[in-house]
This record gives sequence, C-alpha cells and structure tokens, in this order.
Amino acid sequence: MSSTMTTTEAIELNPLPSVFPNPSASKDTFDRLSETREAAVNHPNVSEDTSTSTSEGRPLSKLQLTMTILQPSLINFFGSFTTGIITVGLPHIASSISLQRSLYLWPSSVYSLTSGAALLIAGSIADIIGARHVEVCGIFLMGIFILACGFSQTGVQLVVFRALQGIALAMHIPASVAIIAGAVPKGRARNIGFGCLGLSQPLGFSFGMVASGIMIERIGWRSGFYLSGGAILVAAVASWLTLPKVKAEAEGLAIGELMKKIGKEIDWIGGTIASSGLSLLSYVLAMVSADLFIIRSATTASLLAVSLVLLIAFPLWMRHREHKELSALVPNSLWVNPRFASICALVALSYGAMNAMEIFSSLYFQEVQNHSALITSLYLLPNLMVGVCINLSVGIFIDRVPAGWLVIGSSILCALSPLMMALVPPEWKYYYVELWAQMFAPLSIDVLYTVGLIIVSDSFPEKTQALAGAVFATVAQFGTSLGVGVCQVVALGVMGSDVGAGGDVVENSVGDVLRGYRASFWTMFAIMVCCVFISIVGLRRTGKVGLKKD
Repeated sequence: MSSTMTTTEAIELNPLPSVFPNPSASKDTFDRLSETREAAVNHPNVSEDTSTSTSEGRPLSKLQLTMTILQPSLINFFGSFTTGIITVGLPHIASSISLQRSLYLWPSSVYSLTSGAALLIAGSIADIIGARHVEVCGIFLMGIFILACGFSQTGVQLVVFRALQGIALAMHIPASVAIIAGAVPKGRARNIGFGCLGLSQPLGFSFGMVASGIMIERIGWRSGFYLSGGAILVAAVASWLTLPKVKAEAEGLAIGELMKKIGKEIDWIGGTIASSGLSLLSYVLAMVSADLFIIRSATTASLLAVSLVLLIAFPLWMRHREHKELSALVPNSLWVNPRFASICALVALSYGAMNAMEIFSSLYFQEVQNHSALITSLYLLPNLMVGVCINLSVGIFIDRVPAGWLVIGSSILCALSPLMMALVPPEWKYYYVELWAQMFAPLSIDVLYTVGLIIVSDSFPEKTQALAGAVFATVAQFGTSLGVGVCQVVALGVMGSDVGAGGDVVENSVGDVLRGYRASFWTMFAIMVCCVFISIVGLRRTGKVGLKKD
C-alpha cells in the first residue's frame, strides 16, 4: 500500500520542476503540455512506453535502421516511377492501346480509388498479424501487377492492372509506416524516416517522367514497367531477409487462433462502410469526368445517393462501436481534435489539387504548347526536385520550426502555382512564369506529408500505427481521386466532351482545350485558397512536432 502511494506521488511530482520553475516559461512548453494532456484524454489507456525495439527485443544498429528506412522508400520510389511514366506518356500510351480521351485519367484515378478503398482493412490486418508479413506480400503483388501493366494490350487491361496495383499499394503503405514507427526511435530519426517515405515518391515520379520521355522516343513506354516491376520483385525477396520483425499484436498465436482474432477484432463492417462509400463516390466522379451527361442516368444518381448514405453511416457506426467498448477504426473523438481534423482536410484537398496540377500541366505542355514527351518531362522536373528537397528538409528540421506556420506558409506559396498556370499566355517562354509555377506546386503536399504523418501517428496508440498510416493514406488517396475527378469534370464541361474524343487534339480544338485546362487550374487555385483558410484556423497554434520523448 505504501509503495503504491510512493509511486503515485513520484509520477505526479516529477514533472513540476520542469514546468513551473520560471514564470516566463516559453509558450512552446505549454503547447507541448496541452498536446500531451489532449493525447491522454483521447487515449487514456495508451501506455507511455515509446520503446522501438523489435520483436526479438534487440535495438537495431545504425545500419539496420538505415535499411529499415531505405527499403520501404525504395518501394515508394518504383511505385511512383510508374505513375510518372503514365503522367508524361499518357498521350502516347492512350494512342498505342486505343484509350479514349474520356478515359485519360482512369489509369491514375483507379489506382488511387482501389488503394484508398483497401487501406483501412489492410492497416488493421497489419497491426494484428505483423507489418512485416503484410509488407512483403504487398510489394510482391505490386511487382507482379506492374509487370502486367507493361504487358497490357488494351485500355481496359491497363485500367484493371492499375486497379490491382492500387490494392497491393494499400498493403504496403500502412505496413511501411508501422515498420518505421515500430523500429525507429521517436525524434529526428523517425522524422527523417517519415520524410524519406515522402521524398521517395516525388523522386521516383521525377525519374519516371524523365525516363518516360527518353523511353517513349527510344525503346517504348512498356520498358519502364518492366524495369520497375522487376526491381520491386527483387526488393520483395530482399525485404524478407532484412526487414525487422516489429512486435505484432497476435504474435505467437496458432493459425486458427489468429484467424479468429482477425475476424473478431477487426471492424470489418466499419471498414466496408468507409471503403464502399469512398469508392462509390470516387467511381461516380470518374464516370462523370468521362461523360458529363451520365449524371442524368438513374444508375449514377443511385450510386451517388448510396455513397452519401454510407459516408453518413460511418461515424454513426463508429459511435456504436465506442458505445459497446469495441475497437473503432477512426474514433469520433479524434475529429474533435482540431489538429487531426485540420490535417486530414488539408491532406485531402492539397493532394487532390496538386496531383491534378501535375497531370494537367503535362497535358498542357504537350497538347497546347505541342512539346514532346521529353521536353514535357524536363518542364515538370523542377516540381519534383523541389519536392525531394522539401521532404528531406522538413524531416530534418520539423522539430525546430512551429509546424502550424510552416503549413500556412507552404499553402500560400502553393496556391500561386495554379494561379500562374491559369493566367500565363501559352506563347510565353517557359522560364517567365511556368517554371515558377512548377517550383511552387509541391510545397504544400510535401510539407504536409511529414507534418501530417507525425500528427496522425501521434493521435493513434503505438499498437495501431499501421492503422494510423492507413488513415493518412486513405485521406490522401481519396483526396487525389476527388481532386483529379473534379478538375476533369470542370475541364470537360468547358471544352466540351467531344473534343479529341479519339485521343488526339485536332488543330481547331486547341482553343477549347486551353480554356478547359485554364478552368481546371482556376479550380485548383480555389481549392488551395480553402487550404490556406483551414490551416490558419486549425493549425495556427500548433507548435513543434516530432520531438524526441524521453
């Protein structure tokens, strides 16, 4: 009895000297105290143990930590490499496999749609059976489906294999976040790990764009998929040998007990409701972007209504799960946290606008200014190189700079990018305006990747870090589908859905195409202005994040 009292008093008194010795203590100190208290309220049963040892109980060496960060980043690199190929080579790919203009954005949109639909369930499974197993399986399937994309002979085949690649990506993303969160200590090392996950995407994308321009003119676009798929399959074998075994919730259970645990503890209904609602809404947007008049059909209206009902039902189901004291995928209490809610909104909007920016900039350079695929890839290169530098810099310095003002400043600068593209005359030299537009474009999403992943990760218990990564990625993927779909709808609505229906832009339709693309750039600008207001309201008081905890 007395020992218990002594322990309790020590826990309560130890922090006092560090908080109240000086009445002029900095505001950051009180911000950190408020964040700690808020985390304790949201997750009262979460242990404060921040240990990051592996399941064998041994801390990782510096070499092992480096490999743990490098391997998932390498998979992100090659996955984004294929997206870069599609972005720059889209007109040539569409011509070679007879992909209609109305389906131009399907290879990109369906990739985001399927991955977003499977992320929550994949993250929940990874938390139970172990992130390492899910990671290896996911990257193996990703390599297979990327190779299949290279062998596609029709537009339908390419869309189907890109959809399957998205499902494999959904297995990789939450597992990679859980591996870094579980094996890399909190503080700058983990911040750099999250930053590398972010920088590997624009780096792979940039290499994919440049390689695409060269491959299309020399050996064909398919070779890029063969290269990427083969490299990922080799990485899958290496990952089984090198990745650390982060402790899983169901470690040591027999197969039968494991299956029972998966069936009982995973919120399959909640995952199905959320995934179905987001997928149906993204599908409707994709269909409408292909044909504006399809919105009048009874089928489209019914799917839209069902998707909205499911999205409304999800928080009600989360409330029911919490009331029954069962596990909830995304507890409703998290949305009361202004930082979490603001970050999710910002990630969705920014990712949608800036992914659309990349796609429509590529189309603008090729179809309005008549540049080759190689020149287009070089024009887009500043976008990606700035993104790489920003991701790495944020990972290193995020614990020294107030995150709120970093997000606000990057959102303001990023909003200038689509504004420039909407106003610049096509006959102007590239370096007058378009170069600066490409340099400003990645600022928001690349800052948000590291900041957002840290905030979302800190909002979830240590044992559900894969689910935290899945929530973050789901928001980003859904935002991408939503943003790209809305911008495509706006562009087609202005230019007319019959412009270049066969996949080519005829000479007398260039003016209509330019007006459509400018309308899409104005839409992106409006989205980024909303991001500025959300960041000011929700994050202006957010201090430093990613701090090392003793």
